[in-house]
Amino acid sequence: MPLVVITGLPGSGKTSRAKELEKYFTEHGKGPVHVVSESECIARAGYGVKESFTDTAKEKQIRAALKSEAMKLLSKTTLVILDGTNYIKGYRYEIFCASKNARTTQCTLHCAMTIEQRQQLRGLIAGQSASDSSGMLDCETFDALCLRYEEPQGSNRWDRPLFTVYADEQLNLNQIESALYEQAPLPPNLATQNMPLSATNFLFELDKTTQTIIDQIASARKIGLQGPVEIPQAGIRADVPPNMSVAQLNRHRRQFLNYVKMHTNVSSDITKIPAIFVQFLNTNTNGV
Repeated sequence: MPLVVITGLPGSGKTSRAKELEKYFTEHGKGPVHVVSESECIARAGYGVKESFTDTAKEKQIRAALKSEAMKLLSKTTLVILDGTNYIKGYRYEIFCASKNARTTQCTLHCAMTIEQRQQLRGLIAGQSASDSSGMLDCETFDALCLRYEEPQGSNRWDRPLFTVYADEQLNLNQIESALYEQAPLPPNLATQNMPLSATNFLFELDKTTQTIIDQIASARKIGLQGPVEIPQAGIRADVPPNMSVAQLNRHRRQFLNYVKMHTNVSSDITKIPAIFVQFLNTNTNGV
């Protein structure tokens, strides 16, 4: 179920770290472990490494394919490692929201590089690109990625918990395991949750039930009852101002209907709706 998002510049050791994580968690019985690889995705698409970072349309296609594959593999019994550059913080935020919706834990592994390591790698790329023009990464593309790269920050909730490791450092696997398996997953956002299933005639019954309550209040006012109106099906009284017109009551009824349709935290049990609606009226018409 947990998700590890690996991020870093090309040549920073991301794939080696992904293999290290895969071996560790497999040996510790946390499998099955799935590695979703950016380089493999680029190869399957038939692109070169250079064009996958310089062609905007192709770059978006690769990112979408990586995210889709990772989300499909997420389950209660699997560990997913997303091995890619993942250099855009907005993209990492999208993955964070998706993992929250899947109710899974997540951590970010930043494969960092010192300035000296970047310069050394750039020299190596320059030597390779001089003798090979088959779509391999060149110095211009690498420099552009260095400028565009948005490093993860521990202060960003979508990057937490954040583990930063350089090429010559030992990866603290125990801390990563603790972050993934000993922490509770974050609750999903209300906007990302599906509406609860309800009876096919729920909206019809909702409209009918609330209209009946409005009619009961209106009838009580017609016979001169100025105080709270007993609503038998709700089990409580409707305490609305005696001078409130039917049009005003219907306006509040429409607000309640919209509220129920848009929120997942309102009961879909029609038998509970009368009490909820009367409480809504008592709260929202107070002082009107």
